Amino acid sequence: MPSTETPPAIVRLSGSNFSLRVIAGAIILLFCYYAQGVVITLLLSILLAYFLDPAVELLERTGLPRTGGAMVMVLILIMVLVAVGYGLGSRVANFAENWPKYGSVLRSAADSIEGKINGIEGSVAPTNVPGAQPGEIRQLEPGLVRTMILRGAGSLYAIFLEITFVPFLVFFMLAGKREVWHGTLQLFPVTKRTQVKETLEDLREVLRDYLAGMSIVAGMVIAASSLFFWLMDLDYPVLTGIASGLLNMVPYIGAVMAWFPAFVIALAKFKSIGSFLLIAGVLTTIHVIAANFIAPALVGRRVRLNAVAITVALLFWGWVWGGMGLLLAIPITATLRVICDHTESWRPIGRWLSA
Repeated sequence: MPSTETPPAIVRLSGSNFSLRVIAGAIILLFCYYAQGVVITLLLSILLAYFLDPAVELLERTGLPRTGGAMVMVLILIMVLVAVGYGLGSRVANFAENWPKYGSVLRSAADSIEGKINGIEGSVAPTNVPGAQPGEIRQLEPGLVRTMILRGAGSLYAIFLEITFVPFLVFFMLAGKREVWHGTLQLFPVTKRTQVKETLEDLREVLRDYLAGMSIVAGMVIAASSLFFWLMDLDYPVLTGIASGLLNMVPYIGAVMAWFPAFVIALAKFKSIGSFLLIAGVLTTIHVIAANFIAPALVGRRVRLNAVAITVALLFWGWVWGGMGLLLAIPITATLRVICDHTESWRPIGRWLSA
């Protein structure tokens, strides 16, 4: 009899642990979704701190105190961002003034597509709507408008948090690196601290290589895209090159997303399909070269994520956080892969994520 009672107890215990893990995971995901401004600000600060830490260490070796080195690097980062923002501000303002020209062309194309769709719908479904006149464009429902306003307010709040708190968080993380490192190790039992230290060191190398390499690749892609748009005599070649270049850095789907900014500008200038095919072909070629030749040489094999893991991560984090989710999907998944590789019970997940 005792032998027959033990298995159900084990099953109940395992089921209970699994349920607790599922609940904990759901709570974490809900927190990430509803507190996205705070979480994104924290993640961006951690990534920037990893990115700037080698420069702070170099300044520290020259005799400058770490606090001073952290202050210097944060000030340089702010000045670079302000200079880039100021340089792009005039171009963005000029583009905003001329937007009616591009907007009217884009609206005409959208109306043409909508008309064809309505024609198809009219052939399979009744088009008579009570109280609506033929050709009348109905107003958006109040609930939809309210949702759009709330989403816009949430995005502005997240941007405000990032601009306000990221420089301070980066400075504190850089200046107090040793204290933060020591305090993190103290959170774990003594028997686990060596394993945690190895995990953090591996994670530091992975994120540093990824951030430095992808920053160089992004700059090269932006320069190549801007040069191509300038040779095509497109309006705002630098602004369009930056938009297309940044979108082009999104793995896989970025090759198609990068077409949209150039297509919008090209609609007001070109009428032949060949020009749009040329834009799509050149941008796709730039994406393929950057993703398959330049990025592996600069980033190396440290990230080691397979195509399925990257695609799932982009879909999931893009759904949770939108554009910022696409930007942070790879670092988050690479971090998860490093943690799984250093955790015995999670190593099967790490092997599934690895390339």
